[in-house]
Amino acid sequence: MSRPLSRLFQSVPHLIELPKSTQTVEFLAWDEALLDAAEVGRAKESLWFWESPSFFVVLGCGQKAAIECHLDACDDAKVPVLRRCTGGGTVLQGHGCLNYALLLRCTDSGPLASITGTNAWIMGRQCRALTTATGRNVRIEGHTDLAIDGLKISGNAQRRRRHWLLFHGTLLHHFPLEKIGTYLKFPSAQPNYRQQRDHVAFVCNMGLDSAVLKQALCEEWAVTQSNFPLPTTEFQSAMVRRYSRPEWHRGL
Repeated sequence: MSRPLSRLFQSVPHLIELPKSTQTVEFLAWDEALLDAAEVGRAKESLWFWESPSFFVVLGCGQKAAIECHLDACDDAKVPVLRRCTGGGTVLQGHGCLNYALLLRCTDSGPLASITGTNAWIMGRQCRALTTATGRNVRIEGHTDLAIDGLKISGNAQRRRRHWLLFHGTLLHHFPLEKIGTYLKFPSAQPNYRQQRDHVAFVCNMGLDSAVLKQALCEEWAVTQSNFPLPTTEFQSAMVRRYSRPEWHRGL
């Protein structure tokens, strides 16, 4: 009997530990910097995690802050409004929302050769890992959401270079869901399965410790504790070009 393609195809040997002093906006910069570094041979296939201790809003790369956010509420509460390098929708993050990121080499054929193939293949693996961890039926919904009983637990996006891709997303585990509507408007675009539901009626927590979620993904991707020097040159460049500039985050 043949094994599933996902078990034959690819593991991610490196688990990256980002600096403990990293600030929220710097986590976003590291995601893009590691992709840039891989394209020039200075990074390897990897998985990493991070979680912000405080609230912040993150926009998809082409979204407008004034359309997606209650900016007055964000400013009054000093909740940063930031932008990431990938597409997708606007989300509120903070403690209880775990972020993961995968750095993978693109292939000329197979599931990573296209955007849609990459989405389907990676989401399938994430779905299986979280189904095992939660003991519940996790399903792929929309293009890049994961849901339990029609309630979103994870949103995901990708960015591609010629030879490498970044695939990252969020995992809700103990997030204060009632806060989402305070800082986010109803989204300008929604997947069909949302069915006009407000934020609280659309999302749910998995109720697992972040350590359990990390372990589930590490096992799915056959990660070891191997590491490599972080590409600080690309990180500093990303900060200068984008992430240290308030006008880039809110400027569209």
